[in-house]
Amino acid sequence: MAEQLSFDLPGKTALGREDFFVAPSNALAVAMVEDSRNWPSRKLVLTGPAGSGKTHLAHVWAAQSGARIVTAADLAGQDIPALAQTSVVVEDVPRIAGDTTAQDALFHLHNLVLANGHALLMTGQGTPRHWALSLPDLQSRVEGTQAATLETPDDALLAAVLAKLFADRQITPRPDVIPYVVARMERSFEAAQRLVADLDRAAMAEGRSVTRRLASQLLGAA
Repeated sequence: MAEQLSFDLPGKTALGREDFFVAPSNALAVAMVEDSRNWPSRKLVLTGPAGSGKTHLAHVWAAQSGARIVTAADLAGQDIPALAQTSVVVEDVPRIAGDTTAQDALFHLHNLVLANGHALLMTGQGTPRHWALSLPDLQSRVEGTQAATLETPDDALLAAVLAKLFADRQITPRPDVIPYVVARMERSFEAAQRLVADLDRAAMAEGRSVTRRLASQLLGAA
């Protein structure tokens, strides 16, 4: 049988609050983000490994608060005074560690948002003290911001993340697939994303559904 053509199309990611699974490993961070009225100085840093749900949770908060969302790397081209007229989410702040123009823009945005009485949510991997921002005043303000951390997933959260990733791609795996891979895969959100993408490609190429046997082949397990 000839190999079928496959297209690596991204799934439509569901970013609603009802799509965010709360487990012991992320419950505290979720509670802190949702309680923005009590953020010290009306600002919060949300940290966690890649794929841990920072963007999802940021979108949940933005929908609830009316905040605008911008990536840190795009700040240099923004009208900062206009952006500061509402609450703001700034994503991937550590990525501008070597970009002084973007750091200057974030520094002014930080000050203007708070001066205007709005709230600021910043996201990134690792603890803020390791973000190594070259603008000292910005780094000190980031380090002085309360942080909420999305931890490494437990079994329940990893299973829920896998189920969501499959759903985003409109894939319905066999019932035994997720418990099987949770027990054997690398315990990270990035690994979950890679595995679901690999299973999707393999299933499409071979013209079959996502099964435990296919997962076993990709994981190199018995």
